[in-house]
Amino acid sequence: MDRSGAVAQLRSAVATFAGRYLGDVRPWAVALSGGADSLALAAVAAMLRPTTALIVDHGLQDGSDRVAATARDHAMQLGCVDAQVLRVEVGATGGPEAAARTARYRALGGGRDGMPVLLGHTLDDQAETVLLGLGRGSGARSIAGMRPFDDPWCRPLLGQRRATTMAACAELGLTPWHDPHNTDPRFTRVRLRTEVLPLLEEVLGGGVAAALARTATALREDSEALDALADTHATDGDALDVSALAVLPSAVRRRVIRRWLLGSGACDLNDGQLRGVEALITDWRGQGGVAVPNGVPGERLFVARRGGLLTLYREPVG
Repeated sequence: MDRSGAVAQLRSAVATFAGRYLGDVRPWAVALSGGADSLALAAVAAMLRPTTALIVDHGLQDGSDRVAATARDHAMQLGCVDAQVLRVEVGATGGPEAAARTARYRALGGGRDGMPVLLGHTLDDQAETVLLGLGRGSGARSIAGMRPFDDPWCRPLLGQRRATTMAACAELGLTPWHDPHNTDPRFTRVRLRTEVLPLLEEVLGGGVAAALARTATALREDSEALDALADTHATDGDALDVSALAVLPSAVRRRVIRRWLLGSGACDLNDGQLRGVEALITDWRGQGGVAVPNGVPGERLFVARRGGLLTLYREPVG
């Protein structure tokens, strides 16, 4: 790679993203971990607009406070107008990776003060996300990967390789922090990055990460078109008409069901659960209610078919 052009390449990518999704919105924030991706992003973002660095200290490793302080110093040296360290407590729900992610986004959401937040996800991260979705069988929504813009979250580097952010840091004379968790094989994403993707690149002759990212884009475009069609059939009522749903294509029907369930308090729905609810319409044999994840502690949420309608009922846990 021509290292001399890395900063200019990233700056152009961020400027193009801003023109497409943010218009004249000023200022913005950058989620800064101190790693190469977020450090390079903070550098080019500060060249373009007043930038606040938001640094989340998860407290999961010895010396995390020093890492956060160094990231703050880097941010101010790069021209950020402010840099805030947000300390969080990471729970255990969903495993260590998911719990840390939940705590991080909650902290960023609370600290952004109305500003859009730039995240340093790259094309390589997108490829890993697609592989995770494929392996879990989570449906097209998961395989579609991360959206470039999901207000307030902005991912201007999704078309850039991780090697480019590392080259940009070298060009700027920055020494990024190397998170030991990023090489710990206990984490699924690390094994995808260090074992699975290199093997796929070798077997398939290269270009796999870019191909997976293109697949995500194509699926996301298809999924958004289907979501828009489903919205024309959606309802905010307490029940869904089975006969109206029965005539819809399956992909649209499940989206109508998903929107209804999320609006009724369900959460973290996966493809299997949606198909289970759909079977109350397409494979009706008088079966009982189908349990779906509920956002209310101490309560279980069910979908049942009663009198030609899909309805919800709740039962206490235990």
